[in-house]
Amino acid sequence: MDEIRPNSGAQAHGLVPLFPPGLQAIYGECRRLYPDQANPLQVTAIVKYWLGGPDPLDYISMYRNMGCAAQDVQEHWHYVSFGLSDLYGDNRVHEFTGTDGPSGFGFELTFRLKREAGETAPPTWPAELMQGLARYVFQSENTFCSGDHVSWHSPLDNSESRIQHMLLTEDPQIHPIQTPFGTVSFLQIVGVCAEELQASQQWNGQGILELMRGIQVAGGPWLITDMRRGETIFEIDPHLQQERVDQGIETEGSNLSGVSAKCVWDDLSRPPDDDEEDSRSICIGSQPRRLSNKDTEQIRETLRKGLEFNSKAALPPISSQKQNHDRAQSRKDSLESESSAAIVPHELVRTRQLESVHLKFNQESGTLLPLCLRGRLLHGRHFTYKSINGDTAITFVSTGVEGAFATEEHPYAAHGPWLQILLTEEFVEQMLGDLHELGSRDESKLPKEYSWPEKKLKISILPDSVFDNPLQ
Repeated sequence: MDEIRPNSGAQAHGLVPLFPPGLQAIYGECRRLYPDQANPLQVTAIVKYWLGGPDPLDYISMYRNMGCAAQDVQEHWHYVSFGLSDLYGDNRVHEFTGTDGPSGFGFELTFRLKREAGETAPPTWPAELMQGLARYVFQSENTFCSGDHVSWHSPLDNSESRIQHMLLTEDPQIHPIQTPFGTVSFLQIVGVCAEELQASQQWNGQGILELMRGIQVAGGPWLITDMRRGETIFEIDPHLQQERVDQGIETEGSNLSGVSAKCVWDDLSRPPDDDEEDSRSICIGSQPRRLSNKDTEQIRETLRKGLEFNSKAALPPISSQKQNHDRAQSRKDSLESESSAAIVPHELVRTRQLESVHLKFNQESGTLLPLCLRGRLLHGRHFTYKSINGDTAITFVSTGVEGAFATEEHPYAAHGPWLQILLTEEFVEQMLGDLHELGSRDESKLPKEYSWPEKKLKISILPDSVFDNPLQ
């Protein structure tokens, strides 16, 4: 990418028809907000994505926002992307499906970064961050929505900052627009600390964002990211964890329905020398009952988001708020995916009931087990781990989830590489007591083994190397 200061292109020369209508619509909304910054500093892809370049965003515009003294909003830099929506309408990047639905993926990204004293130009690192998120969307064909989280595991600006993850929310100033190629909304990236990400996973992203809006140094009303922020919202106000987050988890549960993870499962009820079939084979038994529409859509959404979007170890967001009917019809709607090994379709396999299973997770995935149990299953919901290293998936279901092919009589059931585990409320409470130490991230204590012989269930928490080098 390269920095440029753009002119108005063809429009400046009176060639209005040559100015891409989708691009013009977003520029128009930006001009409404920044009438005195007609030519903002801009980062552009040197080789456009539709010409074979690596960066999906054609442009990222960078504006100087003076804030709002009346709302105690500080001065900051405001970044706006161009390219996740359809800018051209000629199918060079996005398939045009009409004006009534979303334009392209239906959204663009924005980011608000606190302006440091003495800064005369915006830093350009947020542009690469936005390109990274855009690459994930293009590669996986998964869209983001407000409240989603992104586990990044690295300071967003490659410094020593504690701001190492992201939440997404509606931009407070840029309104959704109607373009000639469909609608476009604007999702703002909000940098967060690891503790804030974990709280959003255990409860929900919108709840944590609302807490951050009430703390000026953590973002304030417009959720401005300060890469020099050294304290989490829970260190700033220790009462927030117990009075807001813990209470929210207890009363509402978690909105997170699943994650991409490093995980595998083994069928311990099969003799060790039985090579006729394994956990990925076509199963024999009765045909599975179909999942209810609501649960099927949430699980499918989880399985779709089984791709990593950069080279870092990441848990991409799983959203239960946006279902298939929000997607353009041209997007993938089935469990199959060309980009990742997907679960074998229902029509090709039968369900196999298992007597005993062994679940294996890496440390990060293991720390989410209490969330799965307390925030999801105790509220009558389900939670899915989708392997990033293959087509394996593990879905925990409660007795309140209708249509699961695991039952109280047969709580472990495999459908191809997809394992379902049904846990009763009594067993969930027992497991929570036994797994209380999983909040520790000390890798020196790995591996960890947990076993419930009477339930014929075993769980191992193993180092990443076991999953990265499975033959060792």
